[in-house]
Amino acid sequence: MKFTGFTDEAGQSLATQIKATQELGWDYLSLRGINGVNAHELTDAQFEQAVAELEEADIKVAEFGSLIGTWAKPISSDFDITLAEIDRAIPRMKRLGVNLIRIMSYAQEPWGSEQQEQERFSRLREIVARFKAEGLTAAHENCMNWGGFSAKHSLRLVEEVPDLKLIFDTGNPVFQLDRSKPQVDGGYPWQNAWDFYQAVKPHMCHIHIKDCFNPLAEGQEPEYVYPGEGQGYVKEIMADLKADNYQGFIAIEPHVATVFHVADGQEPNWEQCYTSYIKYGKQLTAIL
Repeated sequence: MKFTGFTDEAGQSLATQIKATQELGWDYLSLRGINGVNAHELTDAQFEQAVAELEEADIKVAEFGSLIGTWAKPISSDFDITLAEIDRAIPRMKRLGVNLIRIMSYAQEPWGSEQQEQERFSRLREIVARFKAEGLTAAHENCMNWGGFSAKHSLRLVEEVPDLKLIFDTGNPVFQLDRSKPQVDGGYPWQNAWDFYQAVKPHMCHIHIKDCFNPLAEGQEPEYVYPGEGQGYVKEIMADLKADNYQGFIAIEPHVATVFHVADGQEPNWEQCYTSYIKYGKQLTAIL
């Protein structure tokens, strides 16, 4: 197993992100944002500066955390936006020597409304094919996107999109209702992280670790906790990966300092973000 993490949860500057990676004794980080800007949206000069800093520190990139098809983009958004992101991401991935890019299946529409599944499949086929043509792997994460509605939705993507791989996030099922299950007392049950993992495991090439508890209601933020302390089955999944001699990456995405979930207009406590990131990494390695 190899460890990495979304270091923009430890700090905004790449220098701080590198420092956190080195403090954990890791050789890799998962590149997503630098000073609040996604890696494929940096200027050429900013990107080259980032490459120089990474090379100076001898830190490598395990995955490219893109904005392609994320939960923030509705399926009705202009596909040219996505195509432009792909065109910017490919040369930067090659420059960094990273093979894996995280994508999603566009935002969930309110359940019961038109989800435009065929448009999602069509777009993902094009996205995956463009990366494959360059020798790169596009992998879908089960976040607040169509594929995150249930494990069956993620598996449907695999059926519909040739060469699509999956990234499983342990915490994301905990705060999403399972739209593949029958309603109970007028509502859908929460997803079960262990069941989701078991279903998608044959197609999984990478794993993200976060942990949390079911939110009080749909649409509300869950309570994020350290690994193994919530309902993400982190300990059980880690034991299963270890038993299977999993050789891929394990990426931490703590969220415990609410970096991406603070109320509008509020600034995260970056000192708390850094210290919690370090604690999170150490607690995960202790579990293993």
